Amino acid sequence: MTKQPHFHRCTCHIIPDVVFKELEKEGYDIDASEVQMDEAMRARRSSLMTIARALPPEPGNAARKVYDCESTSRTRFKLVRKEDDSATTDVDVNDAYDNGGFVREYYKTVLGWDSIDNNGLDMIFNVHYLSKYNNAFWDGEQMTFGDGDGVNFSGFDRALDVTGHELTHGVVQYTANLVYKGQSGALNEHYADALGTAIKQWQLKQTEKTADWLMGDSCMIGKFKGKAIRSMKAPADTNVVIMAQPDNMSKFVKGTADNGGVHTNSGIPNKAFYLVSMDIGTQKAAVLWFEALKILKSTANFTAHYKALKKSVPALVKAGKIPATSAASVDTAFKAVGIIK
Repeated sequence: MTKQPHFHRCTCHIIPDVVFKELEKEGYDIDASEVQMDEAMRARRSSLMTIARALPPEPGNAARKVYDCESTSRTRFKLVRKEDDSATTDVDVNDAYDNGGFVREYYKTVLGWDSIDNNGLDMIFNVHYLSKYNNAFWDGEQMTFGDGDGVNFSGFDRALDVTGHELTHGVVQYTANLVYKGQSGALNEHYADALGTAIKQWQLKQTEKTADWLMGDSCMIGKFKGKAIRSMKAPADTNVVIMAQPDNMSKFVKGTADNGGVHTNSGIPNKAFYLVSMDIGTQKAAVLWFEALKILKSTANFTAHYKALKKSVPALVKAGKIPATSAASVDTAFKAVGIIK
């Protein structure tokens, strides 16, 4: 049964402001209009978080609908492809449609979850948002993709892990509904990365051993080509990522910036997911993580997440979905990143 009345809805961008500030140090020219647009969307998110939703969304058929913003800020502007339509001549439309389908299939077949809300919610995608917009985001209702500037970033709809990451924010919204600040917000970002990575590995038929464990690397071009937005294997390695994240609680970033470090401190549970995956396999780890997500409270911190994972292990082991060694793997990983002693 999904949680319905109050949603902590976040406009969750694949590239946060803290990353752009790091890129600025390397000579990246931040577009002021993009920053203003992102700030406006965060204000919208804040107002939405105060609204109680009396009724759940109407059941859908998990149907995909792709809209062309035509380089404006208007979403759901021009419907260009819907479920069962033939491919168009626009590669971005087709990629958004196809990647959305892969994410939907993964949740249905691997995790037993129907669309975003487990109730067949239709999947809305907007492409060609603004002009040369360097981001993609879930706003609590739909996905929106920028085309990238063609210099540092390419089209974000073309990256399956980006789509998986952003749609998973929607799944989190309909499950644990993790508050988007502090450690609960970092867990929100962590789940988007962990399941986004699992989706990419599943679709590409990769294993935990053959995967690169990078997030958003296919969007990086020009001077940033060869780097990724994040790495679950090596969160702190600036040879790999455009902004280092802590990989241990001893490096936990304190303060109010970035909603209390939601995009930085997520590197700590990300590393734990990587370590558990290397022990039991990515897809088995994803199944365990997803079960824990369903029982987390909205204000859960990293320790509560650990306890939810441990609580979820026995039933999954009994059902043959994860190995009997899973509890030990979780203990080892969470000790390695300093969440437990």
